[in-house]
Amino acid sequence: MIQVTELNKRFGDVVAVDDVSFSARDGAITGLLGPNGAGKTTSLRMIYGLFRPDRGQATIDGIDIARRPRAARRLLGALPDARGLYPRLTARENVRYFGQLHGLAKAPLERRIDELVELLDMAEIADRRAAGFSQGERMKVAIARSIVHGPKNVVLDEPTTGLDVMSIRALRRFIRRLRAQGRCVVLSSHVMQEVSALCDEIVVLAHGKVVGRGTPDQLRALTGLQSLEEVFVKLTLGDRYVDEHGPLPESNRGAAATAGDGSP
Repeated sequence: MIQVTELNKRFGDVVAVDDVSFSARDGAITGLLGPNGAGKTTSLRMIYGLFRPDRGQATIDGIDIARRPRAARRLLGALPDARGLYPRLTARENVRYFGQLHGLAKAPLERRIDELVELLDMAEIADRRAAGFSQGERMKVAIARSIVHGPKNVVLDEPTTGLDVMSIRALRRFIRRLRAQGRCVVLSSHVMQEVSALCDEIVVLAHGKVVGRGTPDQLRALTGLQSLEEVFVKLTLGDRYVDEHGPLPESNRGAAATAGDGSP
């Protein structure tokens, strides 16, 4: 599992992440949800070791990523927001290179590459150079590259950005397969349709803070709203929600008033 405890990160006078805490369990998809600038990407960069937190801790299966980065990264597959491939390498060569960086032996690595080519439907592009790939094709290679070492924990930062409908559907099937395999998946997004379709648990960020956390049903109970989009807007806006949207309908007030005991 991935455990985040009171993570803090400041850039000059800007507090990007402010005491963010949550856990992501095995066999579940945990959505990290928030508007642009909420601190999602910065939080994920601390989880996979690109940034060191100013304070707090992120652990991968109990290993502190800041203190033991190499050991933690062996247990983690990360698809960052910057997905650059080596354009003069083929899809297969891009994946092979990352497998070699992880220290995989030649024969097991080649078997793993063949498995990923089949799993991600990459047969047509496996031996083509990446320079001419579409966004969907690039995404497939980036995902294969991130999980070539078979990590138990996977972090995906807005993986559907720029993809067409068919690529999004294929990616959703793949993410669900990771969950079915018992892996821990953390998925960053600001697209409510994505979160609703995939996530078992949701962590909502706004202005660098956690403003809501729980299952979709728990967050509906917490806010007294049924639409996840409205739940997201209310949690993000806080007190400004009533100013902009008016008071809750009578049918929702009771749910909001009694949600405290069951909310995260």
